[in-house]
Amino acid sequence: MDDKLSIRVNVADRYYPLKIGRDEEERIRKAARMINEKVLQYKQKYVDKDIQDFLAMAALQYVIQLLDTNRKVDEEDVSHRLKEITSSIDAVLINKE
Repeated sequence: MDDKLSIRVNVADRYYPLKIGRDEEERIRKAARMINEKVLQYKQKYVDKDIQDFLAMAALQYVIQLLDTNRKVDEEDVSHRLKEITSSIDAVLINKE
């Protein structure tokens, strides 16, 4: 059974055919919707620009958000790992007393 689904996704008034897993459809459509909403915001704010400029700015904004999220996750991982190490050290020190 082929779990691939053929869809057409509209991004900035262009349609792109995609062959995706059925479980990815909702996420891909949501991503396209988010891009289109951001492009529309830029269109309304900057009337003298090209659609390519709006797409570039939307991409830049979303990648900055992705980098911020990744940094936060990395910081949380480090913090969690430090707490684990501290607990291990405390356990060893308590056992040596």
